[in-house]
Amino acid sequence: MTRLSLIFLSLAFCLCLPSSGSAAETNAPNRRPVRRARVVMVQAPNATVTFNPQPEKIPPMIQRGLTNLTGRATPKDAWLSLISTQDTIGLKVCSAPGPTSGTRPAVVEAVVKSLLAAGLPPKQIVVWDKHLSDLRQAKFFDLAERYGVRVAGAAEAGYDEKVYYPMALIGQLVWGDLEFGKKGEGIGRNSYFSRLVTQQITKVVNITPLLNHNLVGVSGALWGLAMSSVDNTLRFENDPDRLASAVPEILVRPIIDDRIALGDRVALNIVDALICQYQGEEQTMLHFSVELNQLWFSTDAVALDVLSAQEIDRQRKASKALEVKTNLELYQNAALLEIGVGDARNIDVTRLP
Repeated sequence: MTRLSLIFLSLAFCLCLPSSGSAAETNAPNRRPVRRARVVMVQAPNATVTFNPQPEKIPPMIQRGLTNLTGRATPKDAWLSLISTQDTIGLKVCSAPGPTSGTRPAVVEAVVKSLLAAGLPPKQIVVWDKHLSDLRQAKFFDLAERYGVRVAGAAEAGYDEKVYYPMALIGQLVWGDLEFGKKGEGIGRNSYFSRLVTQQITKVVNITPLLNHNLVGVSGALWGLAMSSVDNTLRFENDPDRLASAVPEILVRPIIDDRIALGDRVALNIVDALICQYQGEEQTMLHFSVELNQLWFSTDAVALDVLSAQEIDRQRKASKALEVKTNLELYQNAALLEIGVGDARNIDVTRLP
């Protein structure tokens, strides 16, 4: 899907909005029902102490979140309602900010233990991000060694020449991109998907930190999955408008048999909201952080990202930090492409103290 397609979708969306007509018109039987999302937020006092996660506090939070979101009696039943023991599960983390401000290894460890208890073989669990170097720095290799699970970098896995996201804008290719060093017409117009997501992982569990992003509000599930799954991303990453179009379009791009999109592979999204860092992006800045001691769960990545951006904005205002205007265009585009719910009024939040 192209940027032009998004514009047409936006126009169609606006034309379909209800007018100020009668109640009978607004509630017409042929009107499409409003899509809603469900989010479960689990809080545990002292889940962090002086910004350090307390490992013994996290597994019960994972259990409560899973069972309450799915309505199943046990974590095993909850997992098996989302995935199969035949799946290869990719635990998508945000590792570049490191273990303090990025996805915290204690949260991923609790998820790994829960998956193993549900019957997933260790070799079918992959902790991944774009670069192995970031994963190593964030201490995910240590975790993998303890439990026998795999660690993978999307870039190091190589890129699939047959599966790509095309865009007219020519990118500045860097070492590691599939077409780096090549010359010729059309070089730099495609962003190729990693073989990790086209050939290895069959289900994705997003585990993202509650961390600000200067262009799209939050370093969340949508941005993280899209930008880590393809190469040639510099052409998007410095322009909020391009990023807002590219991220949702990458997520709906078919990667298997022209019918299964990258976003279709997402089974669950978890926001590591133990700590909210509202300023600093990939740099650890604990003086711009607050301990929330929460984990958020949903099958709707858009809903979680929208709530995450709102919470970051709330904490920024509460601290009287420098005001930043959050660009929500990415989430509006994602909602138009039916990736999830972008209107906070249509998100049902269950809070478990």
